[in-house]
Amino acid sequence: MSTIQRHAITISGKPDGQPMLFAHGYGCDQNMWRFVAPEFTGTHRVVLFDHVGAGRSDLRAYDDRRYATLDGYASDVLEIIHDLDLHDVIFVGHSVSSMIGVLAAAREPDRFAKLILVGPSPRYIDTADYVGGFRTSDIESMLESLDSNYLGWSSAMAPVIMGNPDRPELGQELTNSFCATDPEIAKKFARVTFLSDNRGDLAKVRTPALILQCTDDVIAPAAVGDYVHAHLKGSTLVAMNATGHCPNLSAPAETVAAIKAYV
Repeated sequence: MSTIQRHAITISGKPDGQPMLFAHGYGCDQNMWRFVAPEFTGTHRVVLFDHVGAGRSDLRAYDDRRYATLDGYASDVLEIIHDLDLHDVIFVGHSVSSMIGVLAAAREPDRFAKLILVGPSPRYIDTADYVGGFRTSDIESMLESLDSNYLGWSSAMAPVIMGNPDRPELGQELTNSFCATDPEIAKKFARVTFLSDNRGDLAKVRTPALILQCTDDVIAPAAVGDYVHAHLKGSTLVAMNATGHCPNLSAPAETVAAIKAYV
């Protein structure tokens, strides 16, 4: 099975342009970039893909051992980069894919030019000296709910994650995306995502990074963005007017403007 087939890779833009690799967040697929990625096709080679288990990816490629940690997903990113012979990559990662990009860039820094991290969180659970936004009991309860009734959990949580209650169609789109994901893989990916702790990996990155921090983001609150900025050397933090956790859908124009200003 080729990498292109496994990840349903789509390529557009300038064939000889600097590559931009867009990675989607939990419960989503590459379609979540449809308002952002096309804005860069005039200047860049734009590469979109689905993580294994999401969108149009080949579900047969899912392996419990490989995807037991975010390192397996980072390995996928590096395989895509190698197989497509990409260099000087601008990696754009949303939510959990931000940390996947951090892991990939730490392993092979020479392949990356910049990281664009949209709503990144290196750890979701609070500790005595860290604010992640959730207590351990919050995450345990969420995972139990997800295990027992994935579709019900999706319908309840997607609008909360999206924010923007005055625009219910956005929450509905995220709900539909969650519900279209293979539920068994989604349950496993949720545990890998929400129980991860990649704080120590931030110091390993030497690639310049832009952190896009939304307002009223229940998944990655402002304190988390501040933490990532403080521990990611050479990073730039932009506080967005966009609310919720998915500015690529709720505020694409602001998201595009921030990325263009940086790259």
